[in-house]
Amino acid sequence: MMDIHQILKQLPHRYPFLLVDRVLSIDPGKSIRALKNVTMNEPFFTGHFPHRPVMPGVLMLEALAQTAALLAFDKLGVVPDDKTVYYFAGIDGARFKRPVEPGDQLIMDVTLDRMKAGIFKFKAKAMVGEEVACEAELMCTMRQIA
Repeated sequence: MMDIHQILKQLPHRYPFLLVDRVLSIDPGKSIRALKNVTMNEPFFTGHFPHRPVMPGVLMLEALAQTAALLAFDKLGVVPDDKTVYYFAGIDGARFKRPVEPGDQLIMDVTLDRMKAGIFKFKAKAMVGEEVACEAELMCTMRQIA
């Protein structure tokens, strides 16, 4: 378990771009389950779409990547600092199966597939209830910045 205060210490993202509200469980170095409460107050809903609010698919992928980052930091035993940035290196096989709307709770399940030469590869899935909303293979890397 990790609450929002612990997440804020790990991830550099802030409103409106922090997309993980709570970590439900973590199997150290292997997998993580986190959630994002999707509310009508999200700033992207005003334009996507005014007549039928739907969470953009790229933001579901971003929520999965932020969840993956928390797993990577746990695996490495590090707390990132102002000189560390966690980047996407690739997204493969992204599929969107169900729209995510205000009032939904997005449950993100991420498993570390492999880690090699500083590149992490994850299998990631976002669910609403028992339905898959989004799934993809994510590749991420950490870099030091000046």
